[in-house]
Amino acid sequence: MNIHVNLKDDSYDILVERGILKDAGKHLNLNRRVLIVTDSGVPEGYAKTVAAQCKTPVICTVSSGEGSKSLAVFGELLQKMLDNSFSRKDCVVAVGGGVVGDLSGFVASAYMRGVDFYNIPTTLLSQIDSSIGGKTAINFGNVKNIVGTFYQPKKVLIDPELLDTLPDRQIANGLAEAVKMALTSDKELFDIFENGDIKNSIDEIIIRSLNIKKNVVEQDEKEAGLRKILNFGHTVGHGIESSENMSELYHGECVALGLIPMCDEAIRPRIIAVLKKCNLYNKITYDWDKIAEAAFHDKKADGDSVTVTTVPAVGSFELTTMKSSDVIEMAKNCLEG
Repeated sequence: MNIHVNLKDDSYDILVERGILKDAGKHLNLNRRVLIVTDSGVPEGYAKTVAAQCKTPVICTVSSGEGSKSLAVFGELLQKMLDNSFSRKDCVVAVGGGVVGDLSGFVASAYMRGVDFYNIPTTLLSQIDSSIGGKTAINFGNVKNIVGTFYQPKKVLIDPELLDTLPDRQIANGLAEAVKMALTSDKELFDIFENGDIKNSIDEIIIRSLNIKKNVVEQDEKEAGLRKILNFGHTVGHGIESSENMSELYHGECVALGLIPMCDEAIRPRIIAVLKKCNLYNKITYDWDKIAEAAFHDKKADGDSVTVTTVPAVGSFELTTMKSSDVIEMAKNCLEG
């Protein structure tokens, strides 16, 4: 399956195909110096499979987790490129999840003011979400994704077979983003979650999710308007994720909780049932002061107000500007009610 993202001069293809990792050299220009960035949680064989298809590969393995999205690691990767005499004609390939993709894309955008970037996402979350759209970033000052660029990849390769090594919890982590997109934009996709066999529909879930995000990004590449729907559930979700006592939850698990209060009360029981089916409905103790502080240090907040996406019915959405305090109060009443 070839999904073409039409962004004029920055257009690119996303190829979704089982087993495509071993054929990466047929689809990517690897006949040059290639910085392959992976992390310690990714099977070593994935990066080595790509390296075997490169003329001059340099593999860098960073620690798994958000801690690697830092100025220090960013600098280490740039230094590695400098030490190995990378030029503007060379490239960076990300082989890993969202952390690796965000970090590698930012490195590619900055080195010599931009070298080619390819993304090979290895988690479900990164395959359906961060692999498309060109957002690159690192964390800074305890704020998630606050420093970064919009920098589109030259091509994305998605191999669903790579998901076979993921634990069930990481699969659920990725499904949260697909549920998010289904709620705003695709009733048929939500029906798969509600009534279908999720495990045996994973390829279709990936492709439908990518097409939703592709259509949004094509209309609003730099998040001036419509693209804000992709932040559905993220205002409260990021607050939960960034608050100190919630650090044991994954990103998707936090977003899943953030979706619930943003949906009309009439459809919440259906959403909760789907989240339970996906192992995404976690009962936790909330520290609302910390959640509010974390949520509204986020770049989506503007003074005392924030634009949030709400879902009045499955497959539809509204962009609503609310007071930050009202968002927290709504979430508190819903999630603790």
